[in-house]
Amino acid sequence: MKRILITGGAGFIGSHLCEHLLMLGGYEITSLDNYSSGTPANHIKGVNYISGETEHIEKLINFDPDMVFHLGEYARVEQSFDDLEIVHRYNKIGTFRVIEFCRLKGSKLIYAGSSTKFGDGTLGRNQSPYAWSKASNTELIINYGTWFSLPYVIAYFYNAYGPREIEDGKYATLIGIYSKRMRHNQCLQVVEPGIQRRNFTHVKDIVAGVALAGELGSGDEYGIGCKYSYSILDVAHMFGGSIAMIPQRPGNRMTAEVITEKIEKLGWHPTYKLDDYIGRLKANNFNPLI
Repeated sequence: MKRILITGGAGFIGSHLCEHLLMLGGYEITSLDNYSSGTPANHIKGVNYISGETEHIEKLINFDPDMVFHLGEYARVEQSFDDLEIVHRYNKIGTFRVIEFCRLKGSKLIYAGSSTKFGDGTLGRNQSPYAWSKASNTELIINYGTWFSLPYVIAYFYNAYGPREIEDGKYATLIGIYSKRMRHNQCLQVVEPGIQRRNFTHVKDIVAGVALAGELGSGDEYGIGCKYSYSILDVAHMFGGSIAMIPQRPGNRMTAEVITEKIEKLGWHPTYKLDDYIGRLKANNFNPLI
C-alpha cells in the first residue's frame, strides 16, 4: 500500500481525487484540510481526515508519505486582490512548508499549478496575486528539484466542473453559480466582454490525469484540460437563462494556452463534454448531480 497525503482532500477536486485513488486501489489516503472551502459533506469513506493548516504540516502528519498531492491552496483570481494576507499565508507560507516536508520525508510532490500562468501570452503570471503566487511556487518547486533532487510533478488544472462544485461564496465556480441561479430563476451574470474563453474540464477527467501523472510523470507542464474552449457567453447561452453583463474585473484573463502533450503521452484523454453535462443539469432541473 502506498501512503498518500492529499492537502485539500475535503474540497471539490480533492474529494474526487480521494475517491478516484480509492477506486484504483493500493493506496492508504490521508487528507489534510483547513476547511476554508472544503466541507465534511465531501468526506469519502476509507479516507483519514485531519483538520489543520498546511503551514503546520510537520506537526500534523506523523508518517512519511510516498506521494503528497498538494491541492490545499487559495484558489480564486478576482477575489485575491482583496485577500492578500490569506493568499500569502496559504499559497506562500503553507506551500513552502509542504515543499520542505516533502524534501525532509523523501515524498514525491504532485503540485496543482494554475493555468492562469499561461493566460494572455506572457502576461498571465502577473495578472493577479493568485496567479503570481501559483506561478512563483512552480518555479520554487522546479528549483527544489535541481537543488535537492526533490521528485515532483507540476500539473495544471483547467476550469474544473462537476459534482460537488461550489455554488456559493468566494470559492464558487461558474457552472455551480449558473446552476444555482437557474434554479432560482435569476439572470446569469457575465463579466464583460463575455468573449473570454475557458477550457472547461470535468473534475473526473482532472483527477484521473493528476493520479496518472503522480504515478508515471516527472517534472513540469502536465496540463490537464480539454483543448476545446468556450466563451463565457457561450456557456450562459447553453444554460438558456437571461443574461446580464457586469463590469470587467481585475485579473480576468482572456485566454490560456492548453499544454496537454505530456499527460497525453501517459495515456490521458478527456472523456466528458461540457455541453453534455449542462444537458444533464437541465434534465435535473439544475439540481446538483451526483
